[in-house]
Amino acid sequence: MIDYTIIGCGDIGKRVAGELLAHGNKMQATAHGAEGAEELTTLGVVPIVANFDCRENLPELPVHRQRIFYFMPPQGGGSIDARMANFCRMLSPDNCPQRIVYISTSGVYGDCGDDLVTEETPINPQTSRAKRRVSAENQLRDKAKELGFDLIILRVTGIYGPGRLPLAQLHRGHQVLRPEDSPVTNRIHSFDLVRICLVAMERGEAGDIFNVCDGQQSSMSEYFTAIADLYALPRPQQLTWNEAQQVMNPLTLSFLQESRRMTNQHMLEKLGIKLLYPTLEAGLAMCRQGDDAQAIVSKGINV
Repeated sequence: MIDYTIIGCGDIGKRVAGELLAHGNKMQATAHGAEGAEELTTLGVVPIVANFDCRENLPELPVHRQRIFYFMPPQGGGSIDARMANFCRMLSPDNCPQRIVYISTSGVYGDCGDDLVTEETPINPQTSRAKRRVSAENQLRDKAKELGFDLIILRVTGIYGPGRLPLAQLHRGHQVLRPEDSPVTNRIHSFDLVRICLVAMERGEAGDIFNVCDGQQSSMSEYFTAIADLYALPRPQQLTWNEAQQVMNPLTLSFLQESRRMTNQHMLEKLGIKLLYPTLEAGLAMCRQGDDAQAIVSKGINV
């Protein structure tokens, strides 16, 4: 009997799967194609090949009374998460999960300036990608209300960790804003995010929303500079806002137009979790040492 399903089994999903399998759970996860399915099989996960971009020919996805981690990002383009719509079509009274933990994004709050962002802060999505996340949250809420399963939403900030650092961008001469022009950003180490997902599944309650970050606010400029220093790479060139508008691509600029000063107090208090990497310095030092994968993730999960 399957205990858990992972929708969208990338880096975070595979680490979550590894933890659950290590504790004797049986799992299934979606894969986009045969290659992904083969990798899941190697990990000990039952694969389900599914293309959530297509409404037609969706596979059977038995999830009745299971616990689901939904990690799949929305498709590119538009303001509606069509992938989530297709997933919700698979659910019914006879195929109803017990609970779902959904990874959303802090981007749903939009630009908050210097205000402290809590879970009570009204959402104000200002980009298409953020609007797609709001669409996904709302679709899941509607389905949870209809079918009666528990829904826990994690609004996650920038994820970094082994294999997730912008080293290639730095090698290509990535440019950043001057510190005085750079908005406030927040991060979470990928290993801490895995632990938070697992604890939220166990300790979260229906309707819970958690802002997921390490609690340390800085800027994207400081982030890139810290990584450059750690890996002995040239520091990125700093630009004024006017200069950046001339040379940066629209996607990068859209990230730099929003500032959020997030608090993780609700997450820490309600989930009772202690972060392994509460500062960028600690998290980057771990990345430099190499990826010890699940041995590090497992540390302190049962707090």
